[in-house]
Amino acid sequence: MTIKEVARLAGVSSAAVSRYFNGGSLSEEKKERIRQVVEETEYVPNLAAHVMRTGRSKLIGIVVPHIHSDSLSQMMSGIVKAAGREGYTCILGYSGGYIEREIRIIEGMKNNQMEGIILMGTGTNRHLRKTIEECHIPLVVTGQSYPNIPSVFHDDENAMRDLTGRMLKKRKNIAFIGVSEDDPAAGKARRVGVEKAFKDAGRDPKELIRATADFSVNNGYEVTMKLLREHPEIDGIIAASDLIAHGALRALRETGRKVPKDCGIAGVGDYWADETSDPPLTSVKLYFQECGEAAAKLLFEMLRAEKGETGSGPVPHIKYGYAIVERGSF
Repeated sequence: MTIKEVARLAGVSSAAVSRYFNGGSLSEEKKERIRQVVEETEYVPNLAAHVMRTGRSKLIGIVVPHIHSDSLSQMMSGIVKAAGREGYTCILGYSGGYIEREIRIIEGMKNNQMEGIILMGTGTNRHLRKTIEECHIPLVVTGQSYPNIPSVFHDDENAMRDLTGRMLKKRKNIAFIGVSEDDPAAGKARRVGVEKAFKDAGRDPKELIRATADFSVNNGYEVTMKLLREHPEIDGIIAASDLIAHGALRALRETGRKVPKDCGIAGVGDYWADETSDPPLTSVKLYFQECGEAAAKLLFEMLRAEKGETGSGPVPHIKYGYAIVERGSF
């Protein structure tokens, strides 16, 4: 089966079929006729031939650390939405959060006809930075701010500073459950934001009760149970993610503490589950879908500049703000 045969069966020109697969302008009536033929014949265009003919694969790679995260799902939704408008297909590479695996995926993608890559960053090391800097195709990082690398990220530090400042007006003995600082944004920046809120309130950050968890409900529960045994005076918990916060909520219930009467709690993410928890969870809303869409748009601008269709400019860094969604949990 060839494009010419698809065109003959659909009663259109070969150029129309080519535009169909490349996201070009085409009437809805022709699109539908071509779609029906493609579905009936199970025709798949020859990628290698397309690349040889046009120099473009219309493929972009997305490197993700996890596939069970609501925030990453939102970000991917934004990327796929923007890619679809440009006629591009997204290829997913799953790293499991391992930097060395991210490096192998990036190397594989750049050597296998991807036109560009979006890396959902969680951490970095010298080897990863070298791989990114030497990548010969456009690459954008999301979720982290990397110097001299196009990045789209969130204002994690000020988000946590704002959230903690609000809790400090009501609570005295606050615990912060953070995540590994191998993740500069969710780990270090959010911890710094909490500490700055303590300083803003005239409190010594050393008074902060601290613990570290991974991004899971179960570990949030385990860490909170340990904290409550060691520090029964805790009357407020700030969690670096909503998943950790939901685990903490469970621990508070099991130890007979009422929220918010005995202990306040808040997290980061503003997931759907926050509205259904008991009580509903106060959380920081970060604009994940918008971040993904902006990263894809930035990548396509870089692709156009690479092809000489537009001028190039300074390395872009786009920072998204946040909103505190108060639901009465502290």
